[in-house]
Amino acid sequence: RTRSTLLGSTAPEITLMGFLTSSWIMNLCGIPVCSNQDVLSCAFNGIFDSSTCTNHLVVIGISVLFILMLTLQLLVKIPKSRASMRQLFTLSSPLQLAAVLFSGCLGLVYLGLGLSMLGNIFNQDASFYLPHWWLVALSQGFSLICFSFAFSIRPQFLGASFVKFLSVLVTTYAAFICCSSVVGIVAEKTITIKACLDVLSLPGAFLFLLYGVRCSHDEEGYQGNGNALYKPLNAEADGEMADSDSQVTLFAKAGFFSKMSFWWLNHLMKMGYKKPLEDKDVPLLQTTDLAHNQYLIFLAKLNSKQSQSNATPSLLWTIVSCHKRGIMVSGFFALLKVLTLSIGPLLLKAFINVSVGKGTFKYEGFVLAATMFICKCCESLSERQWYFRTRRLGLQVRSLLSAAIYKKQQKLSNSAKMQHSSGQIMNYVTVDAYRVGEFPYWFHQTWTTAIQLCIALAILYNAVGAAAVSSFTVIIITVVGNAPLAKLQNKFQSKLMEAQDVRLKAMSESLVHIKILKLYAWEAHFKKVIEGLREVEYKWLSAFLLRRAYNSIVFWSSPVLVSAATFLTCYLLKIPLDASNVFTTVATLRLVQEPVRSIPIVIAVAIQAKVAFTRISKFLEAPELNGQVRKKYLVGTDYPIAMNSCSFSWDENPSKPTLNNINLVVKAGEKIAICGEVGSGKSTLLAAVLREVPKTEGTIQVSGRIAYVSQTAWIQTGTIQDNILFGSLMDREMYQETLARCSLLKDLEMLPFGDLTQIGERGINLSGGQKQRVQLARALYQNADIYLLDDPFSAVDAHTATSLFNDYVMGILSDKTVLLVTHQVDFLPVFDSILLMSDGEVIRSASYLDLLSDCQEFKYLVNAHKDTTGVSDLNNMARHRAKDLPIKETDGIHGNRYIESVKPSPVDQLIKTEERESGDAGLKPYILYLRQKKGFLYASLSVMSHIIFIAGQISQNSWMAANVQNPDVSALKLISVYIVIGVCTVFFVLSRSIFFVVLGMQTSRSLFSQLLNSLFRAPMSFFDSTPLGRVLSRVSSDLSIIDLDVPFALMFGFSSSLNAYSNLGVLAVVTWQVLFVSLPMIVLAIRLQRYYLASAKELMRINGTTKSALANHLGESISGAITIRAFEEEGRFFAKNLELVDKNAGPYFFNFAATEWLIQRLEIMSATVLSSSAFVMALLPAGTFSPGFVGMALSYGLSLNNSFVSSIQKQCDLANKIISVERVNQYMDIPSEAAEVIEENRPAPDWPQVGSVELNDLKIRYREDTPLVLHGITCKFQGRDKIGIVGRTGSGKTTLIGALFRLVEPAEGKIIIDSVDISTIGLHDLRSRLGIIPQDPTLFQGTVRYNLDPLGQFSDQQ
Repeated sequence: RTRSTLLGSTAPEITLMGFLTSSWIMNLCGIPVCSNQDVLSCAFNGIFDSSTCTNHLVVIGISVLFILMLTLQLLVKIPKSRASMRQLFTLSSPLQLAAVLFSGCLGLVYLGLGLSMLGNIFNQDASFYLPHWWLVALSQGFSLICFSFAFSIRPQFLGASFVKFLSVLVTTYAAFICCSSVVGIVAEKTITIKACLDVLSLPGAFLFLLYGVRCSHDEEGYQGNGNALYKPLNAEADGEMADSDSQVTLFAKAGFFSKMSFWWLNHLMKMGYKKPLEDKDVPLLQTTDLAHNQYLIFLAKLNSKQSQSNATPSLLWTIVSCHKRGIMVSGFFALLKVLTLSIGPLLLKAFINVSVGKGTFKYEGFVLAATMFICKCCESLSERQWYFRTRRLGLQVRSLLSAAIYKKQQKLSNSAKMQHSSGQIMNYVTVDAYRVGEFPYWFHQTWTTAIQLCIALAILYNAVGAAAVSSFTVIIITVVGNAPLAKLQNKFQSKLMEAQDVRLKAMSESLVHIKILKLYAWEAHFKKVIEGLREVEYKWLSAFLLRRAYNSIVFWSSPVLVSAATFLTCYLLKIPLDASNVFTTVATLRLVQEPVRSIPIVIAVAIQAKVAFTRISKFLEAPELNGQVRKKYLVGTDYPIAMNSCSFSWDENPSKPTLNNINLVVKAGEKIAICGEVGSGKSTLLAAVLREVPKTEGTIQVSGRIAYVSQTAWIQTGTIQDNILFGSLMDREMYQETLARCSLLKDLEMLPFGDLTQIGERGINLSGGQKQRVQLARALYQNADIYLLDDPFSAVDAHTATSLFNDYVMGILSDKTVLLVTHQVDFLPVFDSILLMSDGEVIRSASYLDLLSDCQEFKYLVNAHKDTTGVSDLNNMARHRAKDLPIKETDGIHGNRYIESVKPSPVDQLIKTEERESGDAGLKPYILYLRQKKGFLYASLSVMSHIIFIAGQISQNSWMAANVQNPDVSALKLISVYIVIGVCTVFFVLSRSIFFVVLGMQTSRSLFSQLLNSLFRAPMSFFDSTPLGRVLSRVSSDLSIIDLDVPFALMFGFSSSLNAYSNLGVLAVVTWQVLFVSLPMIVLAIRLQRYYLASAKELMRINGTTKSALANHLGESISGAITIRAFEEEGRFFAKNLELVDKNAGPYFFNFAATEWLIQRLEIMSATVLSSSAFVMALLPAGTFSPGFVGMALSYGLSLNNSFVSSIQKQCDLANKIISVERVNQYMDIPSEAAEVIEENRPAPDWPQVGSVELNDLKIRYREDTPLVLHGITCKFQGRDKIGIVGRTGSGKTTLIGALFRLVEPAEGKIIIDSVDISTIGLHDLRSRLGIIPQDPTLFQGTVRYNLDPLGQFSDQQ
């Protein structure tokens, strides 16, 4: 019939070619394609309609071309490569894997569809498809499989440019097919399987496009490296670089899909699940996140702002301008999340309409269920990116602030040091910088909550009309009413931080001087002082926590109050209530309540960040030292030090100079001695040369490199070798010479690991003389031009002092410029010049003989020394000195070459690696926290309160669902019961919060008390082997987390978990079929959480130990600031600090990334549960469920995502915070010293009367695994005798004195004082009856009066 029509309508003159073409098209299409009259218009319309033969012919043609092009490319390229199958194919990136699998599966479905169409031809009963239908399906299937095959080959074999070109062509091709299918669906008004496949082909092609673009970028980077893949790694440096590159986080090289899905983290999570993570397992941060780069960006921005305006730029806005791109991108994701979240109530309203038979088209329920799933997935992706990016931003800000604080303390002036103690500076880094770093995470909550509220009000207005105004009013009253609370909270937070600073300062001082406290038996007094300061802290802590609790009550109860006000207004305005508008309102309020409930947290975090930032800003604006650049030593400079009429003042006050009218010219190579009475200004003069004291008058010039030896030895934690090299490269010959000249060879032989022995903090396991000689060795090894020696021989014995003076000052430093402060007048005759100082002025400057003959003050000084030492002829001192030292001994010192020891195992060293828990600690830290002072009771009461609150909310909504369309229940009764239940639940929110505040306060009090007792009762061996930073990090940042964060983390952890399970319970009760999906999901969620926690807990523990290392380094740098500046080593110490900041930031980065990794997977699962529930409702016939219960189930279901994620988030947050309890607990059970008082064996009140001391076979060792220090001493000292104890440095003199005070308990033997064995009485009774002047001078911060009598036991007259 069609053929005759065609022949009848055409002219008789048809060429043979035209007839053949026409016949071919007729056979393929079954109908004529276009009439001759309007061929162009017909062809154009047909091409863009997937139901026409024209379109199919075009698609088949393009597919065939693609297949031919790919075949040719493969035939040309692959034989050339000579690669094996394993080398040829790769599915390394998740993006590539997704693209290949998706398109490959789609291609197989197309082939199946084409073959089923073809099969219908042989089935006589079925209506068969025309050839163009099955041909187009088969061609599309083959082409997709070819594309998948091509994209699974490594890009370098086909060429990155070809892969990119192909991906663009494939995407264009898929877009054409997708668009023509949409046109076909609209034209035919039917959806076919092929049309669905055509639409799905576009996302698959888009994945290919992303992969193609990424390949081209990789290729550019690869070429930019000069084809580095094929270069041999000859140099060691190259090897190290390659190694460090391999250790950098996979996030640095992750593609778009990998970043969006956190796929790049899988490797670390898998490793953490298989074994507990260690420091070495944590990858390095990418370059952008490193503290050094962040600090440089900050400085560049600050300088550019300063150059634009004369005023000092705002620190806050400088930081904001550094990170504005990150803020904008994360803000975009935050907005996207709010928009996708707000679609939920609208879908719910449409679903209720479908459930009562008011649907607009047949399968609307299924479409709505699918839309719900897509919306929830989009919401998850955007929220995870929002949180991850803001956390990363916070980390970058924290790192740059930590770097800026460290840099600032290196330049801090003396007046600024009076205002910012070392404890406070420690607090700025360990607490304040962390608080500021937390703020970006919460920043977008401030405006997204406002947008969410506005959208919610628009949805409410759509549902209940004018009644939405009352909702808005209640929300405004809630927020505005909270403003005074927020102000009070800010005030209490500031006061709390100030109180924490004072307490930390007192603790830091007590722990630094713990040896003095034990010797004088002052522990009880200082402990009482700290407890008093802690009580002040508790006062502000309780005020702060209570205000925070009231905040949370206001915001947790606000959804109850808002819904009550809305429904009451509906009743008054006669607005009819039905399932649709009631549960649209409930769903909207349930979605809003999470951000509204987080308002108190946002306020608390903002207040904490503001207070912390103000403190840091104030510190960074503090005055600095006037750092005049020291001139490098120039050849021909005859006067390395020149001062002309200089006055210096520590207070920067010209009217109160510390040094006055100093005129000093030092020639190169001169030896200058500085002497005078105590307090005459000798050390200040050296500090003036170092530019440490502010100059108020005159001119000073210093040329050349300086080496400085301070009066009080400053030793770093580390090996002796590290302390001597002090950042310089090892020169073995020079190093051996240095050891010999500083008389260190014998000491190193006595130490267990020689020069690789770990020195405790502040050189605690070295004697005073050994510490001073390590300082001298450090100065000598630097090979400086000028040596400033501040009384270095006071801590060593006379024999060693003589040896050092000969070999060191007059020997190896013979051609160096030396300024020596000394009280040993017997060294003075050989100096070129002597400066005699008194009251901050140089009263005479001359040679020894001139001063002795002319200067009365100098004579007094020398005669006083003569009276003390009994030296007969000081004038001949120089002549006698050489004889004093036996030749054999001299040779011994120079002849013994120190053999370098084998590198020891860290296990055997004094300073142990910081201990941390490993693996899953289970409920142990939680039980520890809750068992303090009725903790279980308060926790149980608060959990019960919250369960009643949830039950009240469910009964409220159940009442509304059951009776909203019940004609027997009046609107007034419906709303009244709803409101009464709601108001009752508010009281339980109140009780829950108050119980948790009481729990937090009591537990903090108990834990601190135990920690303080444990630390003050710990033996000296604990402090010898534990760096102070470890202890301080526990009493600062860990204790701050326990005080402020753990109580609320515990409360929110419990309450959000109960919320999530109640939501799931409601959903399961209404649609029990959803349990088939939800129960496996819950099991999978618990498995996933365990998988996550295996890595997350270890990362938090590593974060804690790395924070201790950072605090320790900062503490050492503050105490040794003058030495570091003198040696011009600020840059090296700053670099070390940056390294420690990055080491601390790494575990934190991976920890929060892991949290987002977990939550994203859980959100997809909860979206599956919700859409499954909606699918069940759509599947069952209309009327199966009442509209009220459909609305209730979906309103709970829509917030399931939020509540489930919030639950896991809060649990993970709690698991991370509880690590602080674990860390504090490690120092709560330190084995203590002997009892302070033994009641049954107390000495007489007047003991010791005579003071006779008897030592019987006394043997002392510091630790069980170390050799004896005192080897069986037996002797007796008669009462009132004056006994001198002499011996070489390190011979055990201080140990013997320590044994009298039982700082170290005897291994064998005993000490008897006045017939009382001191090991049988209490330590307080013993130490309080003995007096001591310790080797290291110790001053506490405060007045001179306080330092003379810290316990306040004596009157002013006494």
